[in-house]
Amino acid sequence: MTADNEEVVWIFVGGKNPNPSAAFSNRKSAEDWIAQTKLSGMLTAYPLNIPVYDWAIRKGIFKPLKPYQSSPKFIAGFSSAGLEHYHYEDGINQTD
Repeated sequence: MTADNEEVVWIFVGGKNPNPSAAFSNRKSAEDWIAQTKLSGMLTAYPLNIPVYDWAIRKGIFKPLKPYQSSPKFIAGFSSAGLEHYHYEDGINQTD
């Protein structure tokens, strides 16, 4: 759960790798693993059962203003800095 009491999954993406390397049900488990393995990358809370695109619109974080912003290609690649996320270097949280 996040501050908004949304059900989320915590996804870790290491360094410049475009693919996630782990998924966790809670932030603490994720951070324990990141610290233990001394990883660098980003941990992000993704809402469950709602696409990030729809979530951002619902939260008022994003509003599609141009036709291409409602296209399948745009939606498929959409991400939002509004998602709760944390950056790590060598297993140490650089965000808090």
